[in-house]
Amino acid sequence: MRENVVRKHAPGYDHNSTAGSDVHLVRNPRKRPYGRKTQHRKTHLSAKPVFTDSMIRNLFIRLGFTMVFILIIVNLDTLLSIKTYHGIMQSRAMYAQPEDTVDVVFMGSSHIHCDVNTALLWDDYGIAGYDYSAAEQPIWITYYYLKEFCKTQDPKLVVIDLYSIARFGDDFNEFWMPDNIYGMEFSLNKVDLMISSCNKEQINKYFPSFAGYHNRYSELEDKDYELLDIPEEDLAQFKGYNPYFDLNTVAPPETNITAKTPIPPKSKDYLQKIIDYTSAHDIELMLVVNPYPSTAEDEMVYNSIEEMAISNNIAYVNMNKSIDAIGLKADEHYNDDSHLNYQGSCVFSYYLGSYIKDNYVIEDHRGDENYETWDAFSDRVENANIDVLSGIS
Repeated sequence: MRENVVRKHAPGYDHNSTAGSDVHLVRNPRKRPYGRKTQHRKTHLSAKPVFTDSMIRNLFIRLGFTMVFILIIVNLDTLLSIKTYHGIMQSRAMYAQPEDTVDVVFMGSSHIHCDVNTALLWDDYGIAGYDYSAAEQPIWITYYYLKEFCKTQDPKLVVIDLYSIARFGDDFNEFWMPDNIYGMEFSLNKVDLMISSCNKEQINKYFPSFAGYHNRYSELEDKDYELLDIPEEDLAQFKGYNPYFDLNTVAPPETNITAKTPIPPKSKDYLQKIIDYTSAHDIELMLVVNPYPSTAEDEMVYNSIEEMAISNNIAYVNMNKSIDAIGLKADEHYNDDSHLNYQGSCVFSYYLGSYIKDNYVIEDHRGDENYETWDAFSDRVENANIDVLSGIS
């Protein structure tokens, strides 16, 4: 209906008039009358400060206490952390290596950092090598170590020790867990490593790392304080190799074995992952059995690994079959039933360096100022040997 229609009213007209056709013009109420000044009310607001002097002072006090607390926790973490040369220091020092300087990385169990003398490889061949390994390291941890290493380095050759696959299979002694995980910095890669290596109870025990060693107060030794604040330069000068100076006579390895034992499934899976990773990143891969008194059971697993290496066109070398060619002597060159001593590592590493130089293109960096940390490490190893010899009557 028309009376329900809403009309727009033009300003300036009196729409309330009851006369049908009489329209009355009215003054626009919003227009200021001529000659009259409109008074505007001025409102004055007094701004209050967001922070008072007292609040700022309290804020700085709290920040100061927070920083001191964090500093104390960080130093306690460093002091109480487990420090060994069975893997932890190898990992810590890895992060201090000059970026993209390591050409050959040796990985695996303690057969790497006890046997592969990176100082000699440098002195005799100019090979910029690094032992990035840990005690009884299973091959799945080696895989995550490799990924971690390639974050800061671009190796030309990766050498993988196979001892743990043959001797321990898919088993891993939890006793050596700290040596394998505590040196690695936190990242998604480390999370994956722990998931692959730990059950739920172990993850709660070792993560975060502080949970695993927060109660070591009664176990602290002089070395804990000595290693509390290692200069970055000292870490950069460490190349992973840890010499031993004991002497034990060992039995010869069981090398005349032709039978095969299947590679344990988890180990085989991760060995294939390493093969695929190095291939995808255009890195040469060499699988090696370092010399030790192997058993027949060990050699049967190695035979299966050799078959896998051949099928993937990967280099495989069982050094147990070259003991005489290497020049190792059972009554001179072994520290124990599993590792070489310092003299044995020199003999073996000389042979290993020659093999690498003959089969791979590895640049000689001797004399390059960017590689002075290898010169420094060589001096440290030589001095360690002199110190030991001087103590022998």
